[in-house]
Amino acid sequence: MTAVAPAVSRPSRERVIVTGAVAVMVCLWASAFVAIRFADRELSPGALALGRLLVGSAALGILVLVRRTPLPGRRGLAGIVVCGALWFGVYNVALNAAERRVDAGTAAMLVNIGPILIAILAGVILREGFPPRLLGGCLVSFAGAVVIGVATSRHGLHESLGAILCVVAAAAYAGGVVAQKPVLGHASPVSVTWLACTVGAISCLPYAGSLVHGIGHAGGSTIAWMIYLGVAPTAAGFVLWAYALARTTAGRMGSTTYLVPPLALLFGWAFLGEVSPALVFPGGALCLAGVALARTGGRRSALK
Repeated sequence: MTAVAPAVSRPSRERVIVTGAVAVMVCLWASAFVAIRFADRELSPGALALGRLLVGSAALGILVLVRRTPLPGRRGLAGIVVCGALWFGVYNVALNAAERRVDAGTAAMLVNIGPILIAILAGVILREGFPPRLLGGCLVSFAGAVVIGVATSRHGLHESLGAILCVVAAAAYAGGVVAQKPVLGHASPVSVTWLACTVGAISCLPYAGSLVHGIGHAGGSTIAWMIYLGVAPTAAGFVLWAYALARTTAGRMGSTTYLVPPLALLFGWAFLGEVSPALVFPGGALCLAGVALARTGGRRSALK
């Protein structure tokens, strides 16, 4: 008899797809740091956040209409509003403002307390528990982010307002993820992301006047970078995040974002000509090692 190769199981196929989604998402989010540096020169933090979210909301809205994606029920609206206001609204404005006051390395170091906050909040609120390898992986990756921050920081933390804004961004990011996770159990990632992005845009409407004024005086490249931020890191990146988050724990997904700082530094070298100090490389290795440790943590399956 001829042996028949066993078919690849559905969980195995899904695991490959989830891994691919996370890889693309991390690259898109890392590229956002380069785009923000260009667009932030001519647009205020609030205006850039609003413009980015309006573009993202429009792109996702078209996708929802074309695919006729069903909208979440009423029980998911509260989580979507919290996620949109915190992660899409507060996070973007705070991070844009912070990057005007502290350099990218310091910002990366401070914002990357977010995954640790996610692990803690998810353990308490979502009852995901505290797998030792997950917490250990977060700590190892955070150590890597600290090394990267020290290596790339030019002025330390003397710009206290910038440091505070980074912590605010990290807290908003963590709160938004924990609010989003339960909604994804009974709603499409595309519709959840669209509604959250729209809520974020609405929360940034006070900056509408600044956006109109800024676009009127901005160059074509600034507007192009703003559109890129809305379509790629926001629309595509957040949908991929939501797709993956629906299939694993919030704590484990949060740990993958430690891959963003080393990739952002790589993109900065490639597109901005910024040469990273040698100490960045062991920091990036620690980030990778921590994510690998966190992703294998616990007895739970990576797919739920």
